[in-house]
Amino acid sequence: MKKYRIIIFAFIAMLSFDSCKKFLTTTDTNPVQTNVSYYKTPSDAFTALVGCYNGLDLIWNNGGADAFPVASEVFSDNCFGGTGSSDGYGFEMMDEFDPKVSPSDASLFSVMWTDYYQAIYRCNVLLQNMDEVNWGDSVSLKTQYTAEVKFIRAFCYFDMARLWEKVPLLISPTLSNVPQSDPDSTYAQIMSDLRFGADSLPSTVYSATPPGRVTKWAAESLLARVYLFYSGYYGNATIGNETAATALAAVEDVIAHSGQGLVSDFNSLWPAAAIGKNVPYAGLVNKEVVFSVKYSSTGGNYNGNVTGNTWMVMEGVRNQSIYPYQYGWGACTVDPSLWNAFSPNDARRFASITSIADENLAFTSGSQNREYTGYYLKKYSPLCDSSGNSIVPNFQTGQYQDYFAIRYSDVLLMAAELGSPNAVTYFNSVHQRANPNDVPVSSVSKAGILAERRFEFVGEGIRYYDLLRQGITMAATTIAANTTVSLFVDNSGTPPTASQLQANITATRGFQQIPDDQITLSSGVLKQNAGW
Repeated sequence: MKKYRIIIFAFIAMLSFDSCKKFLTTTDTNPVQTNVSYYKTPSDAFTALVGCYNGLDLIWNNGGADAFPVASEVFSDNCFGGTGSSDGYGFEMMDEFDPKVSPSDASLFSVMWTDYYQAIYRCNVLLQNMDEVNWGDSVSLKTQYTAEVKFIRAFCYFDMARLWEKVPLLISPTLSNVPQSDPDSTYAQIMSDLRFGADSLPSTVYSATPPGRVTKWAAESLLARVYLFYSGYYGNATIGNETAATALAAVEDVIAHSGQGLVSDFNSLWPAAAIGKNVPYAGLVNKEVVFSVKYSSTGGNYNGNVTGNTWMVMEGVRNQSIYPYQYGWGACTVDPSLWNAFSPNDARRFASITSIADENLAFTSGSQNREYTGYYLKKYSPLCDSSGNSIVPNFQTGQYQDYFAIRYSDVLLMAAELGSPNAVTYFNSVHQRANPNDVPVSSVSKAGILAERRFEFVGEGIRYYDLLRQGITMAATTIAANTTVSLFVDNSGTPPTASQLQANITATRGFQQIPDDQITLSSGVLKQNAGW
């Protein structure tokens, strides 16, 4: 086949989904035939914008096994692959960076690959047709919608560039068999899209923005995150027109003008932790959430009808509901070394990690869980009631907890790392929220900030890329040193030693396997990454 199936989608498909909560409540009821006949009014553009947001909602929602937040924890030194003792070894393949562990999973990321390009295709179609709309007195909406769509496109490409490095860069709808772009081109486009959002979206305080919408503050925050990764991994101080100074100015603007802040109790951010500590849940919309991928409990199935958070089921304790934890598939079992790295008094340890022993849970299903450690991720754990019944009708497709893609604590720590004169204040704000009895520090280093980030963002898909942006040698060495390799279980009979794990990660340069079926569909135009 000469063309990517990933981008062959009828435009009507982007208008047919139920959308996310709050702002995303529009469903198209009119038959639409072509792009040319459709884009006429601002209302038409808004409905297409909903389709773009829905594309972001769906990128990880085909069963969750390869979702970015889940896989990123497995890549890191936080978690093992886990899953069931009789399951396939795809998660172990990811964890050990070794394709020989599960050759049948050579296309493990194929669905995620196609879903990213579906979302990007929707964005590109809308951007291409912006000028076809009769905006009248609503020209400002054109700028706003353009900025929101470009953010969504940048969000997708940033994930893809961190996963696979060289990906086809599509900035207009096309059926062409496009070769992979070099990282410099991809990151330049990401930064261009984010800069447009940072400069074009209104300086409206977060509380006055409908939940789920992209804001100026989200664009500025993601710009800084992209800068830190690209400049760190590739050693280039400039991306397009962006530098450390412009990245710092972006997050300082968020701090000074967004109206956002830290919630007082870290446990209140996460439903299971709030229940465990008997504190009020801060909710899906709170002052700490700079940007979230929103979900809703609509049931549905895996045939394009899911708006729930399907990847949460991967992180549920294996096969046994025990209040408040609804059972799931037992992926991302937490390495004991991470639990032990926390200070016992750090509130983030309980909020982030479920310890079977420390919580006195009558859990008896550990033998059904491969690479069982006694520790699970908590922040995105599905929940049950006191009778052991799921709190949603369909625990696999109906989870409604949003993914907090960017939190304000991340903004503070990025500003500190980028050299803010207020770095010590920002650092202490984050650290002392979780450790109020600690003496405030009087100085901070990059190493100290990165160490703090590990504790702050457990289970949020951030740790691995914080390591990788320090260079592949540092990442591979750290992951190998922090991983309890004696707990590895794979089908080889001889799981890797620490030195072998380090060598595997180094061989891949930290990037993942491009799906083999996509290489085949491209007639070999796509090239496989090193080490796979």
